[in-house]
Amino acid sequence: MAKSNPYAPRQWQPHEKPMLPGSPSTPIHPTKKRIAFGLVGLLITLTGALSNALVTANLTNLQGTFGAYTNEIAWLPAVYVMGNISINLLLVKFRQQFGLRIFTEAFLLLYVLVAFFHLFVNDLSSAIIVRTAHGMVAAALSSLGIYYQIQAWPAKHRLKALAIGISASQLAIPLARLFSSELLQLEEWRGLYLFELGLALVALGCVFMLKLPPSDRSKVFEKMDFVTFMLMAPGMALLCGVLSLGRIEWWFTTPWLGICLALALALIVSAVVVEHNRKNPLINTRWLGSGAIIRLGIVMIMMRIVLAEQNSGAIGFLQQVGLLNDQMRGLALAIIAGVLLGITASALTLKPAHLSWPIVTSLLIMMVASLMDAHASPVTRPHNMYFSQFLLGFSSAFFLAPAMLLGIGSVVTQPKNLVSFVVLFGMSQNLGGLIGSAILGTFQIWREKYHSSLLGDQLSLLDPSVTERLSQYSALFSSQLGDSTLLSAQATTQLQTVATLQANVLAWNDTYLLTAGLAFSTLVWVLYRLTRQRITLRRQQQRDAAAAQTIPATSASMEKQ
Repeated sequence: MAKSNPYAPRQWQPHEKPMLPGSPSTPIHPTKKRIAFGLVGLLITLTGALSNALVTANLTNLQGTFGAYTNEIAWLPAVYVMGNISINLLLVKFRQQFGLRIFTEAFLLLYVLVAFFHLFVNDLSSAIIVRTAHGMVAAALSSLGIYYQIQAWPAKHRLKALAIGISASQLAIPLARLFSSELLQLEEWRGLYLFELGLALVALGCVFMLKLPPSDRSKVFEKMDFVTFMLMAPGMALLCGVLSLGRIEWWFTTPWLGICLALALALIVSAVVVEHNRKNPLINTRWLGSGAIIRLGIVMIMMRIVLAEQNSGAIGFLQQVGLLNDQMRGLALAIIAGVLLGITASALTLKPAHLSWPIVTSLLIMMVASLMDAHASPVTRPHNMYFSQFLLGFSSAFFLAPAMLLGIGSVVTQPKNLVSFVVLFGMSQNLGGLIGSAILGTFQIWREKYHSSLLGDQLSLLDPSVTERLSQYSALFSSQLGDSTLLSAQATTQLQTVATLQANVLAWNDTYLLTAGLAFSTLVWVLYRLTRQRITLRRQQQRDAAAAQTIPATSASMEKQ
């Protein structure tokens, strides 16, 4: 018997036709099966997102476990993003050519294997290799979770599915901070990996039991696609490494950072040149270079930079004053509540005709939240930040789906741009997060040095308040130190420690003001663009109306003649 052609076009019912190449068909499911699809979609999304969140939330603990320096342990989240952002170049075409079933089962099986091999990691070098592989495999799970979520909703509510599927990953980091301390008590870092492995196995079982409907398949890979990948992937990886390690190694004193950045730019530019001159490019540089797409990319990156205030800002500040994850559970719950409300609000209010206003609302909320945090002091604790971080959690989930839909509209009419859009969206989120952490971390260090110099100039023994504080510290340690010289040195050291802490707090406040300023600048620009579009549209409508009135008048005059 002749084998059927897997690339032959299928005959779909109108309600079953896949929305985009490589996406599943959408048959009508019974209610119980829809609920199952929705739950499995959430499980898959959280499984993929938690793999990085568990490590990011416990870097300090992992640093002690591996006996690594700060600049060494920072490679763990960095290589995860490297793998994640690079593999997105090929995943879309993999789904289109080999089908969703192979895509789903193969990548989840790989995920399980990678999680299993995590258990045999014994040093930092092997951990870095495994984390890179994990980032590549986890990239497939984000889109897979969205596909399962789409099956859970009827056609008229499919935008709700998109909002839930895209935004659910924002729950990962606060969830990781909520319960990861107990996992570390099992077998230190192996407790985290055991949990990852368990989640992956459960997700794999669910996928085998509840399969996605079939999709169209077509031969889409070309040899030049892999040339682009071999140029773009290492270029993006080097750029991620520079952004992750720059503020730790310091930008202007570490030669290898400059070398990596130069190589990254050369590789990325080479990939762009190759793609720009291809007949069927993997990445449509002309589409990505259009004004609307560039503006969308800038807005998404700016919003991700501002949202870095939550993980790099508020959490970094609380860690600076000596708090651990166990003491920030209430803050994690506040963020989770904000994200859940943001997902719900996005699903209920999402309208294709008004996609820009959720972005405006999110920027306004981000600005208010950052201004609220800008009044921190050395005695500020998590409960003082509940409301501001709740607002940031809300805005982080509220803007994602509208931002994605703003770009996906042109993809529906031009499916060849799907890979380009996935690359744009992935880069804006991954690189935006790295850029945000790099900017805020660098700014905080710079401002800390500035405030330390000002405070140091004011710490004079001629100042009565300084001598009084030294006397208090001397009395504090007098029962432990009998030598007057040692006692004086200890009091001076304690005063310097308090001054450094105060300088850091002032620097964090400046950082929050910076994020508020970035949010305000982006908000003004977005409102300017919306106002300009509205004015242009109104003028066009007036011209069309005038033209419509002119045509009948001209026809009537010609009839009289």
